[in-house]
Amino acid sequence: MNVDSKEIDEFLVSLLRKVGKNLREDSIKKMSVATKKNRNDLVTNFDKKTEKFINNEIKQFYPEATIVSEEGYGDLVKDMSGLVFFVDPIDGTMNFVKRGDNFASMIGVYIDGQPLIGAIIDVMDNEIYHGGKEIGLYIDNEKINTPKNLPLVEGLVDVSAPMALSNRFSVQDVIKKSSGFRVYGSAGIIFGHLLTGKEVMYMSYLAPWDLAAGRVMCEAAGLSVVSIDGAPINMLESQVVIVGTQKVVSEALKTLKTR
Repeated sequence: MNVDSKEIDEFLVSLLRKVGKNLREDSIKKMSVATKKNRNDLVTNFDKKTEKFINNEIKQFYPEATIVSEEGYGDLVKDMSGLVFFVDPIDGTMNFVKRGDNFASMIGVYIDGQPLIGAIIDVMDNEIYHGGKEIGLYIDNEKINTPKNLPLVEGLVDVSAPMALSNRFSVQDVIKKSSGFRVYGSAGIIFGHLLTGKEVMYMSYLAPWDLAAGRVMCEAAGLSVVSIDGAPINMLESQVVIVGTQKVVSEALKTLKTR
């Protein structure tokens, strides 16, 4: 399948501009909040509204594409053939509900299983991180410089709070070797930090829509994206993922205990 990376990138940026505007308006409205798997796994009426809007736009402009999305309005995707869009309408719903900031909307695009274009909007700061290997990486219209390949001792790391608190995989050993530990509660926000060198590692259990856009851009920036055992990523499964500089990921994999 022949696709135009620049065209898709421009489509995603335009779409997320609309999404961001809508969500900033929605953030001050009365919302309906429900739980999914547990009391901290929230979903709002705006998650569902946003996903429907994004998916409808994708189907209008790319009717041949399939969509993997969080709230159930996508397709039943069994393989990665063709053009596949991954949609996370509100990444960091707890932040959206409780804080009104530090949340994002993300879209990742893959072609025959290969990362193509990613786009993430930091909604309240109204900044869009976007691009891919073929066209480069940008924040809005400004090109992103490749982050330095720093070692663990020289950078900050972000680990999901439950994983850090339970010391799963002995992750606290990694944290102790770093310059410090941060928690933001939104993969999309953290991917922006990784791309701009503010942090050197992110480790969390991520669903496909949590990972897709960030993976495209982080790999294009020369960062490593691997599963906890160092195996290749399966984009149709949820999994524990480590993203970071090549030096940090190598060190983390040697430090973590997976058995």
